[in-house]
Amino acid sequence: MKPLILLTKNPLMQEILSKLDQVIDSDTSILLIGETGVGKELFAEYIHRKSNRSLNPFVKVSLSAIPSELLESELFGHEKGAFTSASNERKGLFEIANTGSIFLDDIDDFPLSLQSKLLRVLESKEIMRIGSSKTIPIDVRLITASKIDLKDLVDAGKFRLDLYYRINVIPIYIPPLRERPEDVPLLMEYYLKHYAPEKEIKISDDALKLLIQYNWPGNVRELKNLAQRLAIFSNGIIEAKDLPLEIRVENPIQLIVKACKHCFVGDGMNFNQVVSCLEINLIREALKNSKGNQSHAAKLLGLSLSTFRDKMKKYQIDI
Repeated sequence: MKPLILLTKNPLMQEILSKLDQVIDSDTSILLIGETGVGKELFAEYIHRKSNRSLNPFVKVSLSAIPSELLESELFGHEKGAFTSASNERKGLFEIANTGSIFLDDIDDFPLSLQSKLLRVLESKEIMRIGSSKTIPIDVRLITASKIDLKDLVDAGKFRLDLYYRINVIPIYIPPLRERPEDVPLLMEYYLKHYAPEKEIKISDDALKLLIQYNWPGNVRELKNLAQRLAIFSNGIIEAKDLPLEIRVENPIQLIVKACKHCFVGDGMNFNQVVSCLEINLIREALKNSKGNQSHAAKLLGLSLSTFRDKMKKYQIDI
């Protein structure tokens, strides 16, 4: 199996990969921190496939997708008859990952009630299935991921401090795509080729400029999905008109600069007046750029449609 290659031209990303390469063959716990869609799972797979455990199991666990009442059984297994629906014994995911790596995604969603058991497993390197009194030794490399700073959860009493220190041995912050625009053309070219290998698809200069300046709130996942859509419908050249509306118009930050110069330079305005001025101008500009389509305008501003309409009513803005 060939090692997974992460495509990047960004100096910070290259520095991150260099740092990972230094610890990749150790058994040190790695915590990946980054926004949703930034590629944390890809990083976890990169770590495993470049490590000396690459020929052994790699188990990916989306903690937020498993109901809390089933999580203990999923992770640590159970014996037959341990509970009503336990008709057979079952290995847990930690046991399945033995000699390899386990990736716990969304560790920030891990229930406080189970955190002490997870800590015991990590420290003792053994698990005990539900309904059993027998311990099973395991040899697993732990990789976790969080979409928020876990220290905030620790401070709020929602995450154990000792578990935090146990998994946060090597924290890796993955920057969002908007902070590495030089990667956008590289990734777009790669995914277009991936989804349509039989086509020769080019991106016009105008379209590429829009893609690079776009804010990418969904990060690499959003880019990947867009590339798939463009690859299906493109017949050669991707023009600006082929891009979604939210990419073709200015982002909210640009709208602020364009629409609200009065707010920043005007005298005699208190805080609440400045905020109101900003919101009014942002809403008007978003409606203008979306040709009066309220759903699109709300999306441009990162608001739900109901919140957007409430603000229109508050400020008595008509289309």
